[in-house]
Amino acid sequence: MNKQISILGTGWLGLPLAETLIKEKYIIKGSTTSENKLLYLKNKEIDVYCISLYESGPAGDIISFLKGSTTLIINIPPGLRRNPEVNFVAKIQKLIPFIEESDIQNVLFVSSTSVFADLDGFPLVSEETTPNATSNAGKQLFQVEKLLQNNQSFKTTIIRFSGLLGPDRHPAHMLSRKTSIKNPKAPVNLIHLNDCIGIIKKIIETHSWNTVFNASYPDHPEKAIYYEKVCAQMGLPKPDYDFETPSKGKLIDSKKLISQLSYQFTKNI
Repeated sequence: MNKQISILGTGWLGLPLAETLIKEKYIIKGSTTSENKLLYLKNKEIDVYCISLYESGPAGDIISFLKGSTTLIINIPPGLRRNPEVNFVAKIQKLIPFIEESDIQNVLFVSSTSVFADLDGFPLVSEETTPNATSNAGKQLFQVEKLLQNNQSFKTTIIRFSGLLGPDRHPAHMLSRKTSIKNPKAPVNLIHLNDCIGIIKKIIETHSWNTVFNASYPDHPEKAIYYEKVCAQMGLPKPDYDFETPSKGKLIDSKKLISQLSYQFTKNI
């Protein structure tokens, strides 16, 4: 078994994932867009490369980054909040030929449950549900999913994470500063960093390729009740909600993941 993996994006999720895999005796090639982080990541025993994706093509030694690895984890956000004009699909399109010419056999694409729209009635969303994103990011993520899945040069697994939380990161910090927050009755869909890492590790260990997983903690409390409780625990101001407008939302079903990977969630939201 080839235990060398390339992780495109060693940030909030990618770095602790790399550290976990290194402890399991994997050889990790990682990428960063910042030259200032090269030494820091190298000291983490990561074979690190400075690589950026552009609509005109990747910048950096992408060939060496992929060389020798049979698994590639694509873990880079679209970046559309900062720049709505970014064409994330074009960036991945320009990356794919390099994957095709490399030793990569398996691709794990870190996507998001934002590929599903919030709707009346909070529908149960499984992997059989057709994505119907209304946001620019969600639409582009789904296009990238299809690009990768339709490529016959490698096997692709899509992992769609719900809202991320973990050390120094919780949506409550942002919501506590807002007023008239929409959808207070909607179910919460969140997942902890530890479970994100555990699920990715399981996918690799069980060779679960050519499939799709939705990943969210199985409990889905009501948004207003949940964040009021969390903000109180954190000493944050109580959020203000718009209860006049009917709530829309969705309920992410992770039963396939739990069943097929024999996975047990370890971190409560």
